Amino acid sequence: MVKEFEHKNQWALVLGGSAGLGLATAKKLAAHGCNIIIVFRSARVHLPGVEKEFDAIRTTGVQFLAFNKDAMNREKRMEMTGEIVTALGNTGKIRVLVHSIAKGNLKPMIDPGKPELQNEDFHLTLDSMAICLYDWTKLLHEKKLFADDARVISFTSEGNRKAVKSYAAVSAAKAALEAITRNIALEFAPAGIKANCIQAGVTDTESFRMIPGHEQIKAHALDHNPFKRLTTPEDIANVVYLLCKDEAAWINGSVIIADGGEHIN
Repeated sequence: MVKEFEHKNQWALVLGGSAGLGLATAKKLAAHGCNIIIVFRSARVHLPGVEKEFDAIRTTGVQFLAFNKDAMNREKRMEMTGEIVTALGNTGKIRVLVHSIAKGNLKPMIDPGKPELQNEDFHLTLDSMAICLYDWTKLLHEKKLFADDARVISFTSEGNRKAVKSYAAVSAAKAALEAITRNIALEFAPAGIKANCIQAGVTDTESFRMIPGHEQIKAHALDHNPFKRLTTPEDIANVVYLLCKDEAAWINGSVIIADGGEHIN
C-alpha cells in the first residue's frame, strides 16, 4: 500500500469521527500514513466501543488525538485548537478537515399529537451540520494550521434538493452546507484550500437508522442502485482519500456524487 502522507507530519482533522463515514475516513487516511485528530461526542457507556475503533487507528502507527468534546461550542473549540497547535509543533500541518457531524432534528412539520418541528430545531441542525464547518475552517486558517495545499470535505445527501417527511431541518442544513462549501472554495482559495462536498448514496449507518421511514428508503435505494447494494462508509472514505491526493488539487467547489449510480435510475 502506498503511504503518501507518511513522514510528512500531515494531519486529518475529522469532526464526528467516532462512527459512520467519519470513522471510516479516519481509518482510510491513517492506513495511508496521515496522522489523525478526531472530535466526537459519546456517552460514557459507549466509550469502550469507540476506544476499540480508535485502537485500530493507533495500530497503523500514525499519531492520534481524540477529543470527546462539543465541536459547536466556541470555548471548547478554542481549547481543542490550543492542544492541536501543541501536538503539531512547528512543522505539522492539517492536510484535510472532514466534517461528518450528524446532529440534527428529525421531526415532522405537521403531525398532531407528536413533537413537531420548531424554529429552534432548524437553528440547532443548521449550526451543527453546516455552520460548524465554516467555524472550524476559519479558526484553523487563522491559527495557520492548514497545509499549503489543504482540503475541506463534508458530506451531503439527496435531501439537499428532495423533500422527505421529517427531514426538513436536515435538508435545509445540507443545502446550507453546500452553499458554505462553495464560498469556502472561492474565498479561501488564495490560502491553498480546496473545498468539496461528497453526496453519498444511502448508507446504513447509525445516523441513517434514525430517519423515520429509513427501511423504505433503504429498500428504494437497493431497487434503484445498478449494483443492487447500498453505499458503505468505506466507499465514501475511498472518495475522501482520492480528494486528498495531490492529483485532486484542481477539484474545488464541487458536489461529488458517490452512490454507485443510485441517482441515475
